[in-house]
Amino acid sequence: MSFVVFGINHRTSPLSLLEKVAIAPADIPKMLRIIQNMDDIREVVLLSTCNRTEVYATVERFHDAHGAIRSFFCNLGDLDVNDIQPFLYYQHDEAAVRHLFNVAAGLDSAVLGEHEILGQVKLAWDEAMREGTSRSELNLVFRHAVETGKRARTETEIGRATASVSQAGVEMAVDAIGSLSGRTVMVVGAGDMGVGVAGALAREGADIVVTNRTGERADDLAVTVNARVAPFSSFEDELATVDMVVTCTGAGTVILTSDMVQAARVGTSKPLMIVDIALPRDVESSVGMLPGVTLKDLSHLREWADKGRESRASEAARVEAIVDDEVERYVVDSSARQMAPLIAQIRDLAESIRVGELTRYEARLASLSAEQREVVESLTSGILAKLLHGPTVHLKSVSGSPQGARLAGALRELFDLD
Repeated sequence: MSFVVFGINHRTSPLSLLEKVAIAPADIPKMLRIIQNMDDIREVVLLSTCNRTEVYATVERFHDAHGAIRSFFCNLGDLDVNDIQPFLYYQHDEAAVRHLFNVAAGLDSAVLGEHEILGQVKLAWDEAMREGTSRSELNLVFRHAVETGKRARTETEIGRATASVSQAGVEMAVDAIGSLSGRTVMVVGAGDMGVGVAGALAREGADIVVTNRTGERADDLAVTVNARVAPFSSFEDELATVDMVVTCTGAGTVILTSDMVQAARVGTSKPLMIVDIALPRDVESSVGMLPGVTLKDLSHLREWADKGRESRASEAARVEAIVDDEVERYVVDSSARQMAPLIAQIRDLAESIRVGELTRYEARLASLSAEQREVVESLTSGILAKLLHGPTVHLKSVSGSPQGARLAGALRELFDLD
């Protein structure tokens, strides 16, 4: 059995491909079941964010699982194998564990150390547990991953600066156009990302307009940041008056086209900044070619975030040390769990021999009183316990090491265990 990860992320793929394989939250349960039903797949967790779509799984045969999961990605994006193969990465066993821990710790994020990914990892794991696709093996590795992410954020300063995609999107805009104090900014989308954007804008002193398909969520967000609400059906009208738009919906398709922006800006030459941090993108790419309009999306955000990585390199090194420690701890924990069935088999075998011998001598023991029979039971059980105690303790102490592997193999051969 192997633990594997297959994925496409912001480092390996252009945004145009990444958005094709993004999975909407409502579709995750269905996709989990599809993968779970594949041959050789035993457990599975799906992680899909604005930076990655990844399949974590326990598999019987790595190469067979590779072909099946690669086909899954092709079907997601309606892509040919040749279209996706150059961008698909895959790792197994300890390398896959390390990758997951790096993700949870924020080391693999576009915004180094961002805190949102830890919550997203936890949500992906929770969803898989609800669907019954994450059980003992994946529960163990994801529990360690979440603990790694928490340690990274409590024991280092990795997440103390720009700690989310939403915050980074606002900071990128400030770098491009200057202070937002007194400027009017419209936030399109009132989900978790919209909440983060609105909070960052409020700290920058912007005048905020909120719009969302669900008016109630827009109202709730507006109250928290003292914003004005614009009806979603008419948010195009706001384009002529605002200084900046940040889109972060989960629409899954373009909601702002070049024609819409052009029509809204008739008669005005006022510069307009649009920041699209949705995946799939909310804004048609040709919008950025309109006069007076500057369009930034996740690809620009990643380039901007890369510039700030050097200043946080020392913290990243501390987080990497935590990941090293947690990977080692997981390997020991996992190996101990794998040794436990062997120890149980040996104890069961010994107990079956003890009970069998007592049964074989049943006629000779028939004359014993109940008290004497109890003494025989205690005596034979005690002998087994003392005989097995030392080997059991030693097996547990060397689990996860080459010596442990050799001893386990020898015991299985000597006692003819599966």
